[in-house]
Amino acid sequence: MLADVARHKPASIVCLGDFVGYGASPNECIDRLRPMIEHAVVGNHDLAAIGKLRLTYFNSNAAAAALWTETALTPANRAYLEALPYSVRWRDTLLVHASPAEPENWHYVLSPVEARAEMDAYEESVCFIGHSHYPGVFDRYDERVRYTRTPEIRIERGHRYLVNVASVGQPRDGDPRAGYLLYDDMERVLRHVRLEYDLAGAMKRIIDAGLPRFLAERLQWGE
Repeated sequence: MLADVARHKPASIVCLGDFVGYGASPNECIDRLRPMIEHAVVGNHDLAAIGKLRLTYFNSNAAAAALWTETALTPANRAYLEALPYSVRWRDTLLVHASPAEPENWHYVLSPVEARAEMDAYEESVCFIGHSHYPGVFDRYDERVRYTRTPEIRIERGHRYLVNVASVGQPRDGDPRAGYLLYDDMERVLRHVRLEYDLAGAMKRIIDAGLPRFLAERLQWGE
């Protein structure tokens, strides 16, 4: 995926959190991303992996992965996760892992009704979120909110947007491919990108690490 990102020669790269969580390569992920990204926000799985979030909020598989990750992280990568903010203003947009209204409470934004309330919490015309691993765009205009999963969206003046970006690993929309988003702030275009990746290799690493087998199997189902 990083090779595909580089092909577009972006002016900057940002990350919406959950560097770690379910996979078996937490240090490798952080080590590769840190030199590349301009900004990042913290995810709930990042905090769980450094003992900053109660595991009672997670199911048993996610909790087991968080405990394993905590033992695997290097001191430098643990310190990096500890220093990440909950939200960042970037290029006239807002970055947050879960929801802009209460970024520390890890709410999911899955419906137009939920999106309408969240859109009252920020002044920017565009807010990027992750958390649900379900890519799509909420578009608000004249108090009406519509939702679309169209791969490419043109940002219109007078509209406000809440953009849920796909995940790189463990998508939950039935599409097992990894995903990221291209944002052209000059042309004012958003484009969701999905890519094949070494799914079998990722599954094997999870199993070999002794993590719950379900975390490997779900990758191939896209859920």
